[in-house]
Amino acid sequence: MTTATRTPADPWPAPTARDPVRAVVAVPGSKSGTNRALALAAAADGVSRLRGALRSRDTLLMAGALRALGVGIDHDGSAWVVRGGLGRRDGTPAAVDCGNAGTVARFTPALAALTDGDVTFDGDPRMRQRPLTPLLTALRGLGAVVDGDTMPLVVHGRGGIAGGAVTVDASDSSQLISGLLLAAPGYDEGVEVSHVGGRLPSGPYLDMTVTDLRAAGATVETEPGDPADPAGRPPTWRVSPGRLRAYDRAIEPDLNSAAPFLAAAVATGGDVTIPDWPTVTTQPGRMLPGLLEAMGAHAELTPQGLRVRGGAGLHGLDADLGDVGEAAPVLTALAVLADSPSRLRGIAHLRLQETDRLGALADQLGRLGADISVTEDGLAIRPAPLRGARLDPLADHRLAMTYAVVGLRVPGITVDDIATTGKTVPEFPAMWAAMLAA
Repeated sequence: MTTATRTPADPWPAPTARDPVRAVVAVPGSKSGTNRALALAAAADGVSRLRGALRSRDTLLMAGALRALGVGIDHDGSAWVVRGGLGRRDGTPAAVDCGNAGTVARFTPALAALTDGDVTFDGDPRMRQRPLTPLLTALRGLGAVVDGDTMPLVVHGRGGIAGGAVTVDASDSSQLISGLLLAAPGYDEGVEVSHVGGRLPSGPYLDMTVTDLRAAGATVETEPGDPADPAGRPPTWRVSPGRLRAYDRAIEPDLNSAAPFLAAAVATGGDVTIPDWPTVTTQPGRMLPGLLEAMGAHAELTPQGLRVRGGAGLHGLDADLGDVGEAAPVLTALAVLADSPSRLRGIAHLRLQETDRLGALADQLGRLGADISVTEDGLAIRPAPLRGARLDPLADHRLAMTYAVVGLRVPGITVDDIATTGKTVPEFPAMWAAMLAA
């Protein structure tokens, strides 16, 4: 199987804002919502239509993975059209390229166990280092036959799987549990998953998984539990066996991808509105307005969308970001521009993302003169004079967007491999330029 490699390219000159940014920016659909919806539609009876869904590297990899499992998926120009019912492949071997997409790597092996035939999974070099072993161990406990504990690995599909109860240490990624839950309705006994281990990061994504399962007709029960109490009941999710229903669904805008554009308003003292910001959502990005207000901005939900305006100053932030870790890089960009120190906590799991985000932020922003220390569970940032430099996002879309935010205030920043933003925001450079030109 071939995997993506990085190719040299001229660095992207991050534009500096001459004036406060004032714009309305429509962001693409949620990556997390799109890939969960694709997985559920693949396992459902009938044809589903996913409107406003994201078309980016991660979602194209998910569509390709599901096609390899025998699912019919097309895009008609405005929506993904999914002909559900995981296909019986008559024992034909299949290969899945996960790229560097955690959702693909953690959602599709559990689905592959429902098909007939061997499925080989591989991905980018970084994917071979990302946590998968707890998921694969749990799948074996549920009756799956799996060779390997990291990529490349093989799931030997036998046309079905028993299911039952398992424990998983998901302290490195909540996706390890979501992957089991999304496939669970197709297992003979359903699945009961209990989390044992340290703090469960990005908990709201599990809320998203549960909400989406129920919307597709699944029966799901949850017990909050307390992973810190060895004598108590651990957090537990139960999904009953049953058929999922096809649906016509609109995917929400990606609130994580809105973060750099909202941060542009804060960094420049400007005014940015994101249309169609949901009034109620399970996306962790719903916490972003409050975090930006803590740094001195003003945020309000208007009939036109979420409006964020820069305040009289940009202040440091002391916050636990364990539930909203995807926003941590952009908040770090604002922190290095702030007039007081910041302490970002609860994000040790970011060491295991597309790259080690904590180490990369400290190293790369340090090239600008930023004063950043990596702590046990996050970052400590202190004000320091900044200068231009060439920065490498290390194939991480969130880091590339972070550097663009800093570049609004610091002349002379260039960014290698800006195309890596295509993982979640395919037109990021054009959208950034349009925002500044508004």
